[in-house]
Amino acid sequence: MENIVFVFVAGLFTALATGLGAIPFFFVEEFSDRWNVALWGIASGIMVSASLFGLVNEGLAYSAAGVPTLLIGGLLVGVALVEVADRMLERVEVGGVDDPALDEEDAPLGAAAFAQADLKKLVLILGILTVHSFPEGVAVGVSFAELGLEGGLRILGISVPLLAVFMTVAISIHNVPEGTAIAIPMRAMGLSKWRMVGAAVFSSLPQPIGAVIAFVFVTWAREFLPFGFGFAAGAMVYLVATEFIPEALDTGADLPGGGRRELLVGLLAGVAAMVPLLYV
Repeated sequence: MENIVFVFVAGLFTALATGLGAIPFFFVEEFSDRWNVALWGIASGIMVSASLFGLVNEGLAYSAAGVPTLLIGGLLVGVALVEVADRMLERVEVGGVDDPALDEEDAPLGAAAFAQADLKKLVLILGILTVHSFPEGVAVGVSFAELGLEGGLRILGISVPLLAVFMTVAISIHNVPEGTAIAIPMRAMGLSKWRMVGAAVFSSLPQPIGAVIAFVFVTWAREFLPFGFGFAAGAMVYLVATEFIPEALDTGADLPGGGRRELLVGLLAGVAAMVPLLYV
């Protein structure tokens, strides 16, 4: 139970990081696109590196007789779940922004629902976000599979796998610009700054739940560890390729070079941050 609480807190930390994306609006009117693009790049670099050098390597190490059948199956299922979640999001409209200057793309999480405290819409949004954020929570939970075993970092008296630390930090970094994207249309509607923070955190609440479910699964059924590692790796890499990088380029479209320089610098910084994992 102590370990489950620890993993839940780690997942909750990533959710709270989303709220940081709205904090700049307490001090400035605009939040730099260049900074947002760099954050997307850093998160992408860390998550791809952690997936390839950490999750996949761990999956191979736990594969029976060196045959990565479960690992490959997990990779494919992880990709499939992200694709299915994206298609579900495309089919469901949760907008409702009255400002004609803002279209559905500017308020994909239904800013009006938060503004009006529309319970029915909020429940619908949370359900959609649960599907969409679940892979990120799973990545956190699976990375904690060896929690308490020797060889990790000592945090609050518990041995925490280095991979879990990196994965938690990576998803937290990714959540910051995501929180900013949520806050922008709400600011345009004149909502209070604290409501923007609350809405941003609300959007990532499924992550600690997904983290706990994945952690319990891989610790109680350790023979399925390769599948769990593969699932998390497949989902993370696919998310980076289909969502994080396109989102970064879209955010930096008006920057010199379309934001590619900032994205590349962020990616390289993220990969560099993962170098210590290669020596664990």
